[in-house]
Amino acid sequence: MIFGRHKSHLPTPDEALPGRPAPTYAVEDRHTVLGNALLGPYPEHLETADFGLGCFWGAERKFWQTEGVWTTLVGYQGGHTEHPTYEEVCSGLTGHTEAVRVVFDPAKVSYEALLKLFWESHDPTQGFRQGNDVGTQYRSAVYTHSPSQQSTAEASRDAYQKVLADSGYGEITTEILPAAPRTFYPAESYHQQYLDKNPSGYCGIGGTGVSCPVGVAPAE
Repeated sequence: MIFGRHKSHLPTPDEALPGRPAPTYAVEDRHTVLGNALLGPYPEHLETADFGLGCFWGAERKFWQTEGVWTTLVGYQGGHTEHPTYEEVCSGLTGHTEAVRVVFDPAKVSYEALLKLFWESHDPTQGFRQGNDVGTQYRSAVYTHSPSQQSTAEASRDAYQKVLADSGYGEITTEILPAAPRTFYPAESYHQQYLDKNPSGYCGIGGTGVSCPVGVAPAE
């Protein structure tokens, strides 16, 4: 009961679990597929993008399979509790969503292309759920690392909203906010590259089937 009653309500800072000053677990060093470091600092020519699109197991695989992505890791972002555990996030009492951090080479893959993959890999109109996965930790989110990323993400949302509406979908509920005050807490090692370690594991990722326009021109 404790872990089920808060799944449709984002806690306020006062309602959130208190957390802790340091993580209770270590994270492995290397990406099991790409071979690169999971945690920074990263090479200076790379950029970082953060996305929440439902269960992070399948979401991470979408990005590590993309040419130009240097590393990926999963974690918890957008909440109040410091250094949360998976069980705490699933309780709905931390305010975090399950997120994927994507470290990429902008000379090989654009932020716009990553946004297209993000939009098309889930249904961003569902609020606190993705398919059968229900809870605030499954909400859609983009956490940006620069003013350019912020404006690009907002423009892509507006363009995708138009084609979604034309296909009968409702309003996009994705939160698009700066990452800076929203700390990304890496998840436990067993979550990292989960579907590489468990090829038959659960993947709840599924899109609307509606293609996202390429580019970031504002929707008419």
